[in-house]
Amino acid sequence: MPPIALVDRWNSQTLARQFLIAGGIVSFIAMLLVGALVTTLIEGAVTRNSASATALYVDSIIAPILPDLKTTTALDDVTTRILDETFGQGALGGRVISFRLWRKDGTVLYSTEKHMVGQRFPPNTDLSAAFAGQMVAHFGAASDAESPVERADGKPLLEIYNPVLQPWSGEVVAVTEFYEVADEFHHSLSTARWQSWAAVAGVILAIFFLLSAIVFRGSQTIELQQSALTERVTDLSQLLAQNRALHNRAQRASQKATALNESYLRRLGADLHDGPAQLVAYAALRVDSKMLVDATASREDREKEVETIKARLQEAMDEIRSICTGLVLPHIEAAELPEILTRAVEAHRQRTGVKVALAMQPTARPLSPAEKICIYRFVQEALNNGFRHAAGTGQSIRQIKDGHSIVIEVIDKGPGFDPQNVRSGGLGLAGLRERIESLGGTFTIASSPSGTTVTMSLDVEQMEQA
Repeated sequence: MPPIALVDRWNSQTLARQFLIAGGIVSFIAMLLVGALVTTLIEGAVTRNSASATALYVDSIIAPILPDLKTTTALDDVTTRILDETFGQGALGGRVISFRLWRKDGTVLYSTEKHMVGQRFPPNTDLSAAFAGQMVAHFGAASDAESPVERADGKPLLEIYNPVLQPWSGEVVAVTEFYEVADEFHHSLSTARWQSWAAVAGVILAIFFLLSAIVFRGSQTIELQQSALTERVTDLSQLLAQNRALHNRAQRASQKATALNESYLRRLGADLHDGPAQLVAYAALRVDSKMLVDATASREDREKEVETIKARLQEAMDEIRSICTGLVLPHIEAAELPEILTRAVEAHRQRTGVKVALAMQPTARPLSPAEKICIYRFVQEALNNGFRHAAGTGQSIRQIKDGHSIVIEVIDKGPGFDPQNVRSGGLGLAGLRERIESLGGTFTIASSPSGTTVTMSLDVEQMEQA
């Protein structure tokens, strides 16, 4: 049919029919374009958010294990064994199927696939981006040359490259690459795709019919549509504001966690220096005693000197065991709150010999792993402080439920102290405040000559929503 005839036939149609035909074509094309764009944005956002949460979780577990990676050319056997246990039997065993620790030149410092340790690969684009300070995540089948096992597995995987920062300088000293089994993520993403397409199709169809009504009904329908669009813009603005707030909160929590880990390291070094190191140094000096090298010394004097050296070395070993006991966290991820509190009290009794009274109220909602660890560390540190500064006099723990909040009080009957004199850079009470506030909780100290009460409160409903 000649173009002129087509134009004449088109012009012969009513305006309503012209609108239905043109609007239907435009709406269909718009549905395809907007659906593809929205699906791409949703996939990218979901992948980034899931990868960020997983990377933060993995980093919180392995960061305390790793040595100074800026100067390390190979991991020692102890670190390698701990990493093997962490990814083989620990909390990450069933979640991460493959893990690698990369040096900047492309050398694999550690891998769950042992044959890859020490091998060097040309850094790919993702690895280079991670060393530039970016977290990179991909969802799908593995395609890297160094990932034959993951390619052969055929499972949907979430591949994450996460930079490892040097705590005191912020410099990227290594990159962790790991593959997370993403069956649930794949199902959720597929559901989100279908829902996004359905939502886009529904919105486009709604708009099309609304525009059709505009043609037939006039300006009144236009005003209603403008009102609906305004509401949508308001909702989007609120969602953007919430996303910015959550992003800022995650950044603050990450910064506080980094500072807290550094404080743990400083305290551990001080405990080792002031305790076991001094005892071992004393024993070393006694080894050169004249009682041991002088041939004229009596046998009784020599045996007494040897016993003194053994006693000091045994004291050093006891202190090292005590420090290790404080560092090792019991398996509390599957435990409920009463068991967590009971374990903390029992560990304190075994270490110090002090019996602690414990009173608890039932709670309805299960706690997250972060909440459980926070509560255990709070009770552990508060009891240690009470034993150290108040000789464990009248120590007790009270756990209550106040609305949506779980409140835990650690009480002693010691002489008290001035909370204003607590060092802000120390680990103890100041460190506890940082840990609790990073989870959105509150931390208070009430002290008087008749005793001290250290209190923490966590809003479990707020934590569940976050």
